[in-house]
Amino acid sequence: MSQSHQQPALSKCPGCAEPPAAGDLFCGACGYDLSAVPARPDDRPTMAITVPPAAPAAGAVQWPAAAETDSSDLPAPVHHPADLPGTDSGGRPLAEPEHGQPVAEQDVDSEPGAAAGPVPVRHDDRAVPGAADSGDFALAAPDPRTSEHTAASAAAPAPGTKVCVACRSGRVDPDGYCENCGHAQPRERDHMEQELDAVAAVSDRGLRHHRNEDSFAVSSTALPDGSPAVVAIVCDGVSSASRPDEASAAAASAANEALLESLPRGTHPQQAMHEAIVAASEAVNALAQEPAGAMEHDAHRHQNAPACTLVGAIAAGELLIVGWVGDSRVYWVPEDRTRPTARLTEDDSWAAQMVAAGLMNEAEAYADERAHAITGWLGADAYELEPHTAAFKPDRPGLVVVCTDGLWNYAESAEEMAAAVPADAAERPLHAARVLVGHALDGGGHDNVTVALLPFAVRPQGAGSACETA
Repeated sequence: MSQSHQQPALSKCPGCAEPPAAGDLFCGACGYDLSAVPARPDDRPTMAITVPPAAPAAGAVQWPAAAETDSSDLPAPVHHPADLPGTDSGGRPLAEPEHGQPVAEQDVDSEPGAAAGPVPVRHDDRAVPGAADSGDFALAAPDPRTSEHTAASAAAPAPGTKVCVACRSGRVDPDGYCENCGHAQPRERDHMEQELDAVAAVSDRGLRHHRNEDSFAVSSTALPDGSPAVVAIVCDGVSSASRPDEASAAAASAANEALLESLPRGTHPQQAMHEAIVAASEAVNALAQEPAGAMEHDAHRHQNAPACTLVGAIAAGELLIVGWVGDSRVYWVPEDRTRPTARLTEDDSWAAQMVAAGLMNEAEAYADERAHAITGWLGADAYELEPHTAAFKPDRPGLVVVCTDGLWNYAESAEEMAAAVPADAAERPLHAARVLVGHALDGGGHDNVTVALLPFAVRPQGAGSACETA
């Protein structure tokens, strides 16, 4: 015959703290199984039981009783490091502390009722005044974190040395890494900005590419009559080609140098632009003639010839000259936004050819996956160099936007581009260029982004179209 154990009377339910009725097996409020409550043990001490210590074995250490006691008048098992004879880790005898002045106290596991807590220890390589009073002690060796910081500060890079952007103290080695903290440094071309009196440009790597393959050049010079001429060149490296970053940099530099040489001589700006594109093409072609051993090892590089696109603008007197090869563009945004805007270039691309041939409308052509396949570029493997140039004579002030497809992909039509250009772009061209780059990055930043802004100031001459071809 089974026996049932009488459950202890509970003052409150363990589940909801409500007092149960006498004899209830389940709580009437929450349904807690009161029979699952374990029976009280026979012995439930509420305070520590002091057991006389057993006699120490032969050779055992005799721990002295601590002088301090806790709130229950029991000895607190806290001992000072020198309470017992011994040696430190270096084999030296432990120092005898002065009376009432321990070297340090440590938090140890104690019996119930023991009062012990962590005592802070100062890690420093210098003697601490009043350390004996505070219970702190100085480490035999300096804190490695402090010494490392001190050494880094003492070995500050010499003036003119490139400094790490992370730790602000280490020198950057030729591979682009900090010698102090090892942080990889951003490449110089990841983000570039330049501003002159009448032109500004910004280039950014974007959010998806591993490097910036765009490049630009902005400059100003004087024509033979002393009037100013302002130049903006933007190049976009062809990613499927070898060394596209080098190709765009070489093209932009060569075109800019050619214009700065020919314009002061009195060469017509449109002819000067044509010659500049030819010079840029020759500079890119020369890259293909370099021996294979001179190519830096890069998993992203291929063996076909370096290539890039080019677009440029010249503001000289009353003329606005544009020139291009490829799919980078020039837009005209009048200062009076109620006037019509215009795109001044035609792409050398598959989509543009389809539209020109009447086979597709513009929306269909640019929706095709082949839309951005270019049909004209600078490079040794280009089918035939066909520089495009055009001259315009604007009848009102405005802004010339010279950009790569990394920007116009997010503002394709002239109206969309004008809407993205800040209203004060003519007065703050660098700020406006930053805003346009930000517009592309906010849109996704799928490509490198480069834009140059060239304010064009003329006196209003009455109504008419925004631009007239010369």
